[in-house]
Amino acid sequence: MTLPSQPTDVLSSGTLDTVDGQSVYWESWGSADGVPAVFLHGGPGSGFGDGHRQHFDARRHLVVALDQRGCGRSRPLATGPGADLAAITTERMVADVEALREHLGIEEWLVVGVSWGTTLALAYAQAHPSRATGLVLGAVTTTSAAEVEWITESMRAVFPAQWEAFASASGRAPGQRVVDAYRERLTDPDRGVREAAALAWCTWEDVHVSLATGGAPSPRYEDPEFRLLFATLVVHVWAASGFAPPEGILGRVDRVAHLPAVLVHGALDISSPLSTAYDLHRAWPASELVVVGSDGHGGASMAEEITRAVARLTLS
Repeated sequence: MTLPSQPTDVLSSGTLDTVDGQSVYWESWGSADGVPAVFLHGGPGSGFGDGHRQHFDARRHLVVALDQRGCGRSRPLATGPGADLAAITTERMVADVEALREHLGIEEWLVVGVSWGTTLALAYAQAHPSRATGLVLGAVTTTSAAEVEWITESMRAVFPAQWEAFASASGRAPGQRVVDAYRERLTDPDRGVREAAALAWCTWEDVHVSLATGGAPSPRYEDPEFRLLFATLVVHVWAASGFAPPEGILGRVDRVAHLPAVLVHGALDISSPLSTAYDLHRAWPASELVVVGSDGHGGASMAEEITRAVARLTLS
C-alpha cells in the first residue's frame, strides 16, 4: 500500500522531563486533528528517524514518536555523561509513553511498534489498556528469556561459525551466559574493551537479521558511537529479559484481549522466529496474524502490511 505524496513537516517537538532526571525527545507529525497514533521504535536503542512515516497518512493521522530513554535525542545517552542504566527499564519507558500522552492532551491512541518496539507497545497497552485503541505490531517480540536465549545461544544451530566468533569475543567464563558476559564487557571501565564488545555484538546483529529482504550489513553500525550505544542498551535490556513481570508479556494478554491488533511477521525471521507471533495470536482471539512469506526481520513487504494494518484500524 503506497500512500500519496503528503506533507512531511513536523507539527511540534520537545523534550519531556521525567521525575527521575531523564529528558525524552518527542515530535508529532501529520494532521493536528487527525486520528492519534504513537510509534515505538526498535532496538532498544535505535531511536526513531523518518522511516515510520511511510505507515501513516499525514492528512488523516496525528503521529507521535519518541526517542526512548538513553538513545537518539533523549538525554542522558546510555553511554554519555550522567548515564544511569538502572534508570532504563521497560516499566519506566512505559511511564514515559503515558506521561507523553498526558502532556499532549491525547485521550487515546493507536499503538504501533516494530521489533523491540512491539515488546514496549504490548507492555504499555497492558499497563494502560483504556488508552490504546488497538495495536499494530511488526516483527513481533516479547523479549522473553527464551527469545534472548535463542538469539544469543541456540542460534548456533543456524550460524555455527559466526556464533563461535560471537561467543568467543564475549570472553565468557565457563557456564556463563553469553549475554551476561557481554553486559560485563559493555560496562567495563576500559573504553577499548567496551568498543571491541560493541563491534562483536553488532557484527552478530548483522548475521541474524541477514534473511530480511535485501539483507546486508547495516550502515548504522559503521559509526562506533552508535555501535556502543546500541549494544549497551540491547544487552542491558536483554540480560534482564526485558524487565518483564514473572508471568511475562504473554501471561498478561488478558489485559488487552478486547483490543483489536494486527501482528505482522516475516516467515523468514530468524532473529524472532514466527512462533512468538503465533503464540501471541493464539492467546489473543481479537488479533489478526499476517505472515509475510518473503521477508525476515523486516522488509518491503512487511512495511506494506504494517501500512495496511494502520489504515484498517484507524481509517475504517
